Amino acid sequence: MSTQHQSPLPDTPNPSAAPQHEDENNLIHTRKEKLLQLRAMGVDPYPHAFDVTHFAAPLVETFEENLTVSVAGRMMTVRNMGKAAFFNVQDSSGRIQIYVRKDDIGEAGYNAFKLFDIGDIVGVKGYMFRTKTGEISIHTKELTLLSKSVRPMPVAKEQEVNGEKVVYDAFADKEMRYRQRYLDLMVNPEVREVFRKRTKIVRTIREFLDEKGYLEVETPILQPVYGGAAARPFVTHHNTLDMTLYLRIANELYLKRLIIGGFDGVYEFSKDFRNEGMDRFHNPEFTQVEFYVAYKDYLWMMTQVETLFEKIALAVNGTTKVSFAGKEFDLKPPYRRLTIAESIKEYTGKDIEGILSGSLGSQAETELRAIATELGLKLDPNIGSGKIIDELFGEFVEPKLIDPTFITDYPAEMSPLTKKHRSKAGLVERFELIAAGKELCNSYSELNDPVDQRERLELQASLRARGDTEAMPVDEDFLRALEHAMPPTAGIGIGIDRLTMIITGQTAIQDVLFFPQMRPE
Repeated sequence: MSTQHQSPLPDTPNPSAAPQHEDENNLIHTRKEKLLQLRAMGVDPYPHAFDVTHFAAPLVETFEENLTVSVAGRMMTVRNMGKAAFFNVQDSSGRIQIYVRKDDIGEAGYNAFKLFDIGDIVGVKGYMFRTKTGEISIHTKELTLLSKSVRPMPVAKEQEVNGEKVVYDAFADKEMRYRQRYLDLMVNPEVREVFRKRTKIVRTIREFLDEKGYLEVETPILQPVYGGAAARPFVTHHNTLDMTLYLRIANELYLKRLIIGGFDGVYEFSKDFRNEGMDRFHNPEFTQVEFYVAYKDYLWMMTQVETLFEKIALAVNGTTKVSFAGKEFDLKPPYRRLTIAESIKEYTGKDIEGILSGSLGSQAETELRAIATELGLKLDPNIGSGKIIDELFGEFVEPKLIDPTFITDYPAEMSPLTKKHRSKAGLVERFELIAAGKELCNSYSELNDPVDQRERLELQASLRARGDTEAMPVDEDFLRALEHAMPPTAGIGIGIDRLTMIITGQTAIQDVLFFPQMRPE
C-alpha cells in the first residue's frame, strides 16, 4: 500500500485545475513570443558553450574586490530599476547577485535582457564588488543568454518578519516534487545537499572497502534464477533465447560464485528490484552494497559494520550523533547485541527460546501461531514458522529499537543461505543491524555446505508450493558451484537508500531517490 498522495482520477472534478492550466499556458505563450523576439534581434537563445571560470558560493566566501570572473547559472530573481537591474544567478554551488547596466552592455544588449525571465540560464562576465548595502555582487560587462526557459518555474516568495526569513508559496507538494525532481532541485537548494550526502556515503563505503583490498565487481541484473533474498521478482522475457528472465532481487549468489572462484574479497553497489508494496521505506527499485570476505564470520563482520558506520557518520555529518524522525541515537561503537529470541522476550514477555532450539516443524508452528494470536497478530495461513517469528519481531520489537542494535542468531528456516550456529541447535549465524526502528543491514556466516544448502533450498521450494510467493527457488548452478568448495565466508548487504535516510534525517525513501517510482499521472 502506497502512502503517497494520489492525483485525482481523470474524471474527478478539480475546480482549481482549469484556471491554473490556463494561466500556465498564457505564460508559456508569452515566453515563446519573447523567444521569437530575441531571435529577430539576432540573439541565439541556445548557444553551444560558455567559458565558466568561477562558481557562486566560493566567490561569496572568498570575496576579492575587482576580481574578473565568468559565471553561469539560472536567473532566480530580478529587480528592475529602469536602466539598471539586480538579479540573482544560481549555479551548482549556490547563488550570487548580479548587477547589470544599460551603459555597460549597450542598448541592444539591455533590450535583449529585458526579454529574459526567471528560469533562464545566463552567462555573466564582469568583476566583483560590494554594493552600498554591502552585498557581494558581480558588476556585469558581458551578458549572454545560454538557454531560454519557455515554461515558468515555481518561485517562492520571501519576506523578512521580525528579523527572520519567511517563505511563502514554496514548492512543497510532495507528489509534485517527486514527479518533477528537476524543479525541486532548482527551487529547493537544501534538497541537493541530501543527494550530495548520499554520494559521500557511497564514496566512504567504497574507500573503506578499497583500502582493505577488496575488488569491486559487476554481476548480472537479468538472471535466469533469482535468489539471495525473500522477495517477489519482476519477470521479463528474452526474445532471442525465448526464455524467462528475472530482474535480480539480490546479487548474493553471484558474489559467492566469485569467492568460490578465488577472490578473497568482492563487493558490488547493485540496483535491485523487488515486486512488492510501496511506502515510505520501500521502493520497487533500490540500491544496496553487498560484500563478501573469505575466511571470516559474522562476528568479525559486526566489528566491521561498527567501524564503517562510525566512519560514514563522521564523513557526512562530522559527528556520530544522529537525529531521525524525532529520535536521537549515536553510531559510535560498540552497539548492543541481542539474539532474536532475547529481543522478543524483552518486548513481548514471550519466551520462544525453547521453540527455536528444536526443529521448526508443525508443532513449533502451532505454538508460534498461538503466541501470535495471543498478542493480537493476524497471520497469513500459508506462512511457516520462520515467517511467523519475522512477523513477531517486525510488529513488536523492531520499531522499538532506536539505538543501534545487532539482532543475532536467527532460526534456520528464516535464513536459508546462512551457516548453522556453531553452538546453538536449530539456529544460524546471522545478524541484522537495527537503528531508529529500521533494518540497516543483514549479514551471515555464509553457508558453504552444499548438502545442507540443497536441503535448505528444497525447503524453500516446499514453502513456495504452500503459497509463500517470497520463498526462494532452487538454483542448480549455484549448488554446482558450491560443490567445488567455498571457503568460510562472511557476507553482508547494506541498504544505501535507507542508510541515507537515517544519516540525512529524511523520513521517506522518496526523499533520497532522485526519481522514485510513482503512479501514472
